Amino acid sequence: MRTASLLALTALFASCATHADAAERNVRHAAARTADGGIATGTAVGYRGPNGAAGVRGHALVTDGSGTMNTVSGAAGRTAGGTYGRVGTTTVHADGTVTHRAGAAAQGPNGSATTSGSFTRIADGTYSGQRSTTAQGTNGGNYSGTTSYANGNGTHTTNVTAKNGDSYSGTTTWTRGEGATHSGTCKDPAGNLTTCPGR
Repeated sequence: MRTASLLALTALFASCATHADAAERNVRHAAARTADGGIATGTAVGYRGPNGAAGVRGHALVTDGSGTMNTVSGAAGRTAGGTYGRVGTTTVHADGTVTHRAGAAAQGPNGSATTSGSFTRIADGTYSGQRSTTAQGTNGGNYSGTTSYANGNGTHTTNVTAKNGDSYSGTTTWTRGEGATHSGTCKDPAGNLTTCPGR
């Protein structure tokens, strides 16, 4: 994606976010031809709601003369009790190669959470991806999970700790056409192995 196009679209989003506090809803559009024969276009929406809620969301697309297309979308804002944000980018090449990355975060009175992931498919159709998620409770307790996969095979790991200190760790793996396997352990606050609920 061309730097100048990105800067212009970023300015569009920032302008809309600035004006969101001055009106309940503010919409901005922009479009232009790029020097390499493509187009750059974007839309941003700023909004304001009751109890201090406000935010901005937007989407942009940039192409070039070689058949490459880039898109970016995102949002950020606040509610009465917290804040949030997300962003994602996707690039598609003329040969069919695709890359995608995205992430999000939120924070409120009960805790916070983040997630991020990516996906890649190359011209011959093979693909791979991953996603990681974490969450933390305000009064204790946390969660983390990670998934990775490629061409029909994958692994997911989970780690959870309750606010009283009990914990669980598990792993699930799968292979296309062969099924899935799972293993997991539970521990008490002192780290001693215990029987997992339901087992």
